[in-house]
Amino acid sequence: MKNFKGVAFLLIMMLLSSCGTFFNQPVSEEKARLGESTRVSKILSQLPEPDQKVVVGVYNFRDQTGQFKPTENGSTFSTAVTQGSTAILLKALEDSKWFIPTERENLNNLLNERQIIISTRQEYAQVNGTTPERLRPLLFAGILLEGGIVSYDTNIVTGGIGARYFGIGGSTKYRQDRVTIYLRAVSTSTGEILKTVYVSKTILSQALDANYFRFVSFQRLLEAETGFTRNEPIQLAVTEAVEKAVHSLIIEGISDNLWSPNADSKEEAEELVESYYEEKKVADDTKLYDRLYRRRRAKNVLNNSIGIAAIDGDLPNSTINIFGRIGYKRFLGPYLNLNFSLNQFKLENEEIFEETFTSVDLNAEFVILPFDNLTPFIYSGVGFNGQNGLTDTDLKFQYGAGLEYLVSKTIGLNIFAEHNVMFNDELDGVINGKRDDFYYRAGFGVNFYISSSRDKKREGENLEEIDQELEALKNSESKDQNNQ
Repeated sequence: MKNFKGVAFLLIMMLLSSCGTFFNQPVSEEKARLGESTRVSKILSQLPEPDQKVVVGVYNFRDQTGQFKPTENGSTFSTAVTQGSTAILLKALEDSKWFIPTERENLNNLLNERQIIISTRQEYAQVNGTTPERLRPLLFAGILLEGGIVSYDTNIVTGGIGARYFGIGGSTKYRQDRVTIYLRAVSTSTGEILKTVYVSKTILSQALDANYFRFVSFQRLLEAETGFTRNEPIQLAVTEAVEKAVHSLIIEGISDNLWSPNADSKEEAEELVESYYEEKKVADDTKLYDRLYRRRRAKNVLNNSIGIAAIDGDLPNSTINIFGRIGYKRFLGPYLNLNFSLNQFKLENEEIFEETFTSVDLNAEFVILPFDNLTPFIYSGVGFNGQNGLTDTDLKFQYGAGLEYLVSKTIGLNIFAEHNVMFNDELDGVINGKRDDFYYRAGFGVNFYISSSRDKKREGENLEEIDQELEALKNSESKDQNNQ
C-alpha cells in the first residue's frame, strides 16, 4: 500500500508539473506550414493607407555583431542570430503597404538577367529584321534603408528555483537574452539621414523538470524524471524587432512630413502618432530589465498606523501592548522625505510597571526603490516621550526599517519595525546599571498620497509635453519631397 501511494504521488506530480509537455510532444512528422506572425505583424498590416508609396532600396541589413552560438565548451561556427535579416526587412516593408521595395541585395544577379534579356531580344530582332523591344528601366529608390542587428546579449537575466525532499524534487530555470537593431532612412539625392529608429527585443528561455528517486521497498529503487525546455526562436524575435522598427519609422516619418497618409486616413494617422509618442515617452522612462523610472509617489503623505510596543528596561517580564500613530510625510525628492508623527502607546512590565506615553517623532526616511510599487525603506531621527499630557518629556533617538507596497496611486500599505533609544535610565522609574532604557515598536500602516494642485499640474504638463512635441513636429519645415 505504501509503495502504491508513492507511485500514485509520482504520477500526479508528473501530470501536474508538465502535462502540457506530454500532450504536445512532437512524436510525428509535421507538414510544412506558413510562417508564424508576430505580435507586431497585425499592427503593421493595419496601418492607414499612404497618400503615395515610397520606393526604397535595401542593399544590406545584416548581422553586425559577428557573434557565434555559445556552447559549454566555447563556441561553434554557427552564428548566434539569423543572417537573413535583409529578407525579413523586405517582407516587413511589403506588409506595411507604405513602401515599394526594390531588389538591391542581389543586384548583380538582376543586372546579369536583364543583360541576357537584352541580348536575346537583339538577336531575335536581327533574325527577324525588326527593332528590338526596349526593356523597362529599373525603379530607382528615393530612400535607402540601412542599419542592421547591432547587438545580441546573452544571459542578461538568469534565475530559477528548486526544491527536493525525501527523494522527490523539481526545479525551474529561466534565461533572458536580448537582440537590438538600428534602422535608418537615407535620402539618395542628398545623402541626408532622414530618420533613425532603435528597437530591442528580449528572448526568453525556460526549463522545468521534476524527478522522483526513492527506495519503494527493500532493494527496490524507483527513479523517474520528466521536464521540458522552451526557447523563444531568435528568428521570430528578430522579425518582431524589425517589424517594430518599420512601424516606428513610418509613424515618425508621418510626424516629420517625410511621407503622409491619404486624405481619408489623416485622423487615424494623427491618433497613431499621438499613441506612438506616448509609448515612446514610457520607453524613455523604462530602463534595463523593464524597470519604469517614473515617479509614483506624491509629495504629501498622510499616515495612519497600528502596531505593538514593548519595553526593554531594568524590570523583568515585559509585555506587549497595542500602539497607534498618525503622521505626515513630505517628499523632498524621489528618495528622501521628512516625516512627523504623533504616537500613543503603553509600556508595561507584568504586575510591576504600567504607563501610557505620547511620543512625537521627527524622522528622515530614505526610500530605496522609489520608482517601484514595492520598496524597502529605512529611517532615523529624534523625538521625545511625554507623560501626563506632555508635561514631563524625555528626549530619545529612533531608527527603523520597513516595506511599502503601492496598491494604487493614492494608497500604500507598509509594515515597519523600529528601535527607540532613551538618553536616560528613567523610563520605567528604576535606575539600575549603566545601560539606558529603550523600547521597540512594530506595526502596519496605510499611507494616503495627496497630490497638490502643483503636482497635478505637472502630471498634466507631462501629458501636454507629448502634444507640444507633436505640434512642434507638425510646424517644423517640411522636408523636400525630392528627398524621398
